[in-house]
Amino acid sequence: MPGLLEGKLGLIAGLSNKYGVAWGIAQACLREGARLAFTHQSRYADQAAELLAGAPGAVLLPLDEASDAGQVARVYERLGAEFDGLDFLVHSIAYAPPATFANRFADTSLEDFHVAMDSSAYSLLALTRGAEPLFRKRGGGSVVAMTYYGGEKVVLGYKVMGVAKATLDSIGRYLAAELGPDNIRVNLLSLGPLRTMSARGIPGFMGMKKVSAQTAPLRRDIDAEDAGNATVFLCSDLGRNVTGEILHVDSGYNVLGFWESALGEAK
Repeated sequence: MPGLLEGKLGLIAGLSNKYGVAWGIAQACLREGARLAFTHQSRYADQAAELLAGAPGAVLLPLDEASDAGQVARVYERLGAEFDGLDFLVHSIAYAPPATFANRFADTSLEDFHVAMDSSAYSLLALTRGAEPLFRKRGGGSVVAMTYYGGEKVVLGYKVMGVAKATLDSIGRYLAAELGPDNIRVNLLSLGPLRTMSARGIPGFMGMKKVSAQTAPLRRDIDAEDAGNATVFLCSDLGRNVTGEILHVDSGYNVLGFWESALGEAK
């Protein structure tokens, strides 16, 4: 029985290491028959090459600044030479300077604000725009970007990254509206706390992860496989009429107001 992504060509932007969301998504896409290309920062070149030993026919593309027009153009020029078009793009890129997590949000500098916005939000716009010609060669495409609940509500410790995710969410909606007539769908995955290398830099992350697992309706954590399975759905024909959505994959945490434990303490 063919996989859900059999014959499809995908680009996963933001590969770093085997603990990251991007590699978890890649494993699910490979399992379902996709052929993949990956972007990576130069500092992750060795880890990325090692991971691709398990991805037959994969293409590795260096990309240090996903908001840089010249670098993005080179990625798609090479990808166009390797692939006959593109069926889906996965955006798994986010960065804010360490100082933005250590300091108050109110003290965020303009320079650090721009870095967070360019890396974590504008990069989706830049990569999607670059993918358009390759999507059209295949009659349309699907874009999936990784977001987080800290863009919808205040999550202490997330700070400027929460503002960047809110911008990312809005970019996704506007792209979905504009590109829909070309059969290009744009959706976001709002993932529960995942123990990745980058997440460990968020103050209080482990406590946040513990509370999420204890209070979410399903009373459990998610893992990278959950992110991969949801991405497969959105990139496959099963999700052909889904666009402009934020799909929460967080064991139901986002539906909560007061927790049971908080109500118990108030009695």
